Amino acid sequence: MEGKDSDGGAAKTKFEVVAAGTAVMETISPTGMGMEDMLTLYSIDGDSIVLVHYCPTNNQPRMKATPGTGEVKELTFAFQGAGNLPSEETGHQHKLVIQFEDADHITETWTWRSKGKDTPMIFRFTRKKN
Repeated sequence: MEGKDSDGGAAKTKFEVVAAGTAVMETISPTGMGMEDMLTLYSIDGDSIVLVHYCPTNNQPRMKATPGTGEVKELTFAFQGAGNLPSEETGHQHKLVIQFEDADHITETWTWRSKGKDTPMIFRFTRKKN
C-alpha cells in the first residue's frame, strides 16, 4: 500500500502473513518523515487483537483492541505496556486507530506520547494496483 503522512510526505506499508498464519507483520516506511521503518506484529489473543510495535526509538509498545460484532470499520488499540521503556514519560507509541474505509483504503493514526503530551502521526494508505 502507498500513501501519505499527515504532512503530505510519501509513506508505504506492507502487510505479510507470517508464522504459519498466526500473525500479521506490518512494515511502515515513512519516507516523507525521514524515519526508519517501523515494524508491527499483530496476532489474536482470545476475543482481542494484540500488537507489539518495534519502534526505531528502541522500545516495544504492546497494545490491544477488542473488535465489536459485525463488520469492523475501525480498531482502537490501547497501550498495555512496553518493553525497554524506562518510564511512560519516555517517548513511545501509545495508541493506534486503524480505520478501514473500504477494500482499498485504510487510515492509521498512531499517537506518540512523550512527557504526557500526545502527538498524532496519521498515515493514509491506498492499495497498490498490480
